[in-house]
Amino acid sequence: MTISDLYPIGLHEQNIGHFATIVRLALRDNKIDNEEHKLLKRLARRLDITKSEFKTILKNPDKYPVNPPVSYEERLERLYDLTKMLFLDRNPTVDKTSIMDRIAVGLGFPVKNVRNIVKEAIKFFLKDPDVDDFKKKIKIVDLVST
Repeated sequence: MTISDLYPIGLHEQNIGHFATIVRLALRDNKIDNEEHKLLKRLARRLDITKSEFKTILKNPDKYPVNPPVSYEERLERLYDLTKMLFLDRNPTVDKTSIMDRIAVGLGFPVKNVRNIVKEAIKFFLKDPDVDDFKKKIKIVDLVST
C-alpha cells in the first residue's frame, strides 16, 4: 500500500501540482542538471510521485495547476522545497527573488509580509538549513511582520 492509497485524491493532486511547480523552476534554464535531478528524485519519493507521473510531469510541467496547501506547516514546507530548488546554485539574483515573491503569494502568505519572508528565506537558505530550522525562522519573520 502506498501513501497515496491512504490519503484522499486531493492531497495527491496537491503534491503533483507542487512537484510540477518545482520542475518548472528546475527548467528555468531549459535543462535539468544532475543536482536538480537528484533533488527532484528525492522530492518525488517524499511526495509519493510514481515513476510514471515523474516522467509525465518532466515532459510537461505546465499541464499541472498549483494547488496551495491550506495548512501553514505545509505552506512552509512548500516554500522550503521551492526555495531549495531555486537557489540550488547559491546565486540569489533579482529574477529569482521576483519569482520567490510570486511563489510566496501563491502559497498563501500575506502580501504585506511576502518581501520580508522571501528575504529571510533566501538569506537563511543560503546557509543550507534543514526544513525544521527553516520553518522556525520563517514563522518568526511572519509573526513579527503581522
